[in-house]
Amino acid sequence: MTFSMRDLDQALQGCGQKSGIEIWRIENFKPVAVPKESYGKFFTGDSYIVLKTTPSRSGSLHHDIHYWLGKDSSQDEAGAAAIMTVELDSALGGRGVQYREVQGHETEKFLSYFKPCIIPQEGGVASGFNHVKPEKHQTRLYICKGKHVVRVREVPFARSTLNHDDVFILDTESKIFQFSGSNSSIQERAKALEVVQYIKDTYHDGKCDIAAVEDGRLMADAEAGEFWGLFGGFAPLPKKSALRDHLTAGSDGIKLFSVEKEQTKHIEAESLQKELLDTNKCYILDCGLELFLWKGRNNSIDQRKSASQAAEEFFRSSERPKANLVSVMEGFETVMFRSKFDSWPTTSAVAEPQQGRSKVAALLQRQGVNVQGLVKTSTSSSSKEEPKPYIDGTGNLQVWRINREEKIPLEAAEQSKFYSGDCYIFQYSYPGEDREETLVGSWSGKQSVEEDRGSAISTATKMVESMKSMPAQARIYEGKEPIQFFVIMQSFITFKGGLSDAFKKYVAENEVPDTTYDAEGVALFRVQGSGPENMQAIQIEAVSTGLNSSYCFILHGESTVFTWRGNLTSSGDQELMERMLDLIKPNENTKAQKEGSESEQFWKLLGGKSEYPSQKIKKDGESDPHLFSCTFSNENLKVTEIFNFTQDDLMTEDIFILDCHTEIFVWVGQHVDPKKKPQALAIGEKFLKHDFLLENLASETPLYIITEGNEPPFFTRFFTWDSSKSAMHGNSFQKKLAILTNKGQPVLDKPKRRVPVYSSRSSVPEKSQPRSRNMSSTPDRARVRGRSPAFNALAATFENTGTRNQSTPPPMVSPLVRKLYPKSLAPDLTPKSAAFAARTALFEKSRPTQEPSSSPGPSKATNEVETAKLRSEEESMSSIHEDSKEEEEAEDEEESSLSTFPYERLKTDSEDPPSDIDITRREAYMSSAEFKEKFEMTKSDFYKLPKWKQNKLKMAVHLF
Repeated sequence: MTFSMRDLDQALQGCGQKSGIEIWRIENFKPVAVPKESYGKFFTGDSYIVLKTTPSRSGSLHHDIHYWLGKDSSQDEAGAAAIMTVELDSALGGRGVQYREVQGHETEKFLSYFKPCIIPQEGGVASGFNHVKPEKHQTRLYICKGKHVVRVREVPFARSTLNHDDVFILDTESKIFQFSGSNSSIQERAKALEVVQYIKDTYHDGKCDIAAVEDGRLMADAEAGEFWGLFGGFAPLPKKSALRDHLTAGSDGIKLFSVEKEQTKHIEAESLQKELLDTNKCYILDCGLELFLWKGRNNSIDQRKSASQAAEEFFRSSERPKANLVSVMEGFETVMFRSKFDSWPTTSAVAEPQQGRSKVAALLQRQGVNVQGLVKTSTSSSSKEEPKPYIDGTGNLQVWRINREEKIPLEAAEQSKFYSGDCYIFQYSYPGEDREETLVGSWSGKQSVEEDRGSAISTATKMVESMKSMPAQARIYEGKEPIQFFVIMQSFITFKGGLSDAFKKYVAENEVPDTTYDAEGVALFRVQGSGPENMQAIQIEAVSTGLNSSYCFILHGESTVFTWRGNLTSSGDQELMERMLDLIKPNENTKAQKEGSESEQFWKLLGGKSEYPSQKIKKDGESDPHLFSCTFSNENLKVTEIFNFTQDDLMTEDIFILDCHTEIFVWVGQHVDPKKKPQALAIGEKFLKHDFLLENLASETPLYIITEGNEPPFFTRFFTWDSSKSAMHGNSFQKKLAILTNKGQPVLDKPKRRVPVYSSRSSVPEKSQPRSRNMSSTPDRARVRGRSPAFNALAATFENTGTRNQSTPPPMVSPLVRKLYPKSLAPDLTPKSAAFAARTALFEKSRPTQEPSSSPGPSKATNEVETAKLRSEEESMSSIHEDSKEEEEAEDEEESSLSTFPYERLKTDSEDPPSDIDITRREAYMSSAEFKEKFEMTKSDFYKLPKWKQNKLKMAVHLF
């Protein structure tokens, strides 16, 4: 029997279709929707169903279904809620996870929906209680427990209730007191302050005083005296708490029970294996403090209901009514459930095979047949899957190669050329929102030796420490590079072999062939990337099996250079190949090869023709982020997941790990024990080794070390970030108390650093080299980020190092160079915007009032000098305006001389692209009206933007 949405109660129909929380209260065994303004308010005599719908990055919806049981709710009501939960899950597809929540013992995931806490009120509908609304405020005492989520419980208002271990909140009519036991942690005190804020807003309309009382301050403090006066005066507190948490005792190991006809049967087994679970049955896994109900796919809806009722009875018979129950469906088991088994087979996503016309189209296209119209292209969808870098690409880069304990600086032209047998260190400074950001990292090649890898990581760590741990640190391995790394390097080339002494020693001692790249030998490069600011050429084995229909390749050998383009490549891919060719083999004549029409010499260099793949190499996609709090002691790592996390969950006393599968971030608070701060990298590596989420994490997954107050944008993107919070002084409790009492404002730990207008690629001097299109830098002018190499070479002949902010007009550029390298990618040779700002600031400053002086002579002379300076500045400003006007007029003339085409033809994935256009400058061929519609601005406003921003906007509308 199947169960659909229309079979549900009327109040439940249509739920779970959008992100968010939905809540129903059980009234007379029927679900009744709770108004949104009442979310988070629970009554002790009622039962509730809470549905949390979360969209995943893949677009599918995930459902967590909780049924909450108040301490005074009846067993019949609890059973009804459990059955409704099973029906709701089945109607939503049977893929959700169901949770049994008991008042006072809720799961952390459930509590995370209602931050900072829930405080159930007395009363209830089903149990016959009335919802009491007291006319006068009642003084109440609450106990708060928890570092990450707070469990709040009302306790007797008596001095004997207090203890040294916990945090208490005393809510009076005019003031809220927080009493922090001397043994309570800073994190518990800080979290309890969030409860204080909640009580103030909920029960006092935000109007009451707040006082923090510390255990041991006695009567000397006025607020402490007032607090103790409410208890009849101070008296010593007991050493042990008089309160009991009623925690369930753990069972004797993990036990597995099968469920049939509401009866449970223990299954004897030496070890827990997945094979013990039969798809036609249901099982209870007893783990002491928590129980799991596993339901096989072939079970009917009635069998699942029966199993849920059996689980409720299991609670009562085992005298553990407060334990949590998590119900999972076969194939959608939670990580926690799978981790209880000694063996659980890893599951991996299997690519769907091409069917029908798609398969035929792929075969025909590989043979060079035009399949336009046969099947929809996926160019646009694949471009959407390209991750965003979240890092500015216009910064200053320095790179060193590791040679044992020595680091050898690389010249600017060689900074993005790495060898697979070597290790490298890079330092990248770039403009952030309010300061200059720095990233220091190590890159280890696949063929590198352990000696160089260890040296690279330790050297990078020492560099970060020498800068007071302000830069973010990255540990990167070849083949697992994040998008940030490629954007930093821009034109990245990986050669086979290595140059370091340790690599050469390894090759000699192990008698393995030295495959180090030889510019005169045979070499094959696969070209990949998403654009000029993110492109790579990877040297692979020079054999035909290395080819792929979805990529372009560069092959050289026997004094010949070939370019090869697969039939599944785009014009953008071919453009990247041309750009990389400039870097690998400049000034060389090439022989273009198209898939299906290769020459015999081409196949000869590759050792003969053979079969090769056509599908793009799949990369792991970024998954939904998970935040973990870490405890690391004696090489033992323990983690606790923080659900529905926010920036406020990052406590300055702790170390946290943010896992998004493709990257791991280790966040270190400012108040972490100084002895544990250097262990951040080891903690990250331990996390990768243990793979707590059972997601098959590779040990080479990129690792970042982030310190509080220095969070880069590619980390803060996972939060709604307020930089002033991380820049405040004090521990977690002091920070939150200052905000709560309005007695403190965020104080920056360090002054804002000015972001330079221009950043050079390297401070390392470079020898002049006669190069063609691959000129990435010159001795007189560092490379401007994001622009073509040829333009940088051309600009170097007109500029000197010391003339960055000059107001002279730019040199004329030939139409041919403009055609190949458009102005959208060209360096701004006259930074007039910076000059404008500097000059305008001078005129906007108010002139100081001249006071009478006893020596008017010097004052008059000074005024004459100032007048002359201002006149000179006005003339200079006039010159700038004239230069700017001339440049804009020349720009308009050039734009008007271009032909116009419809936007649909100019897109990168157009099926009917216009011929004889500059494909790197597609937006210039749009009409003014269509341009404004797509970019929401005029062309003149667009070209005033920074070049990197122009490129981002063009990528968003598929013109780049």
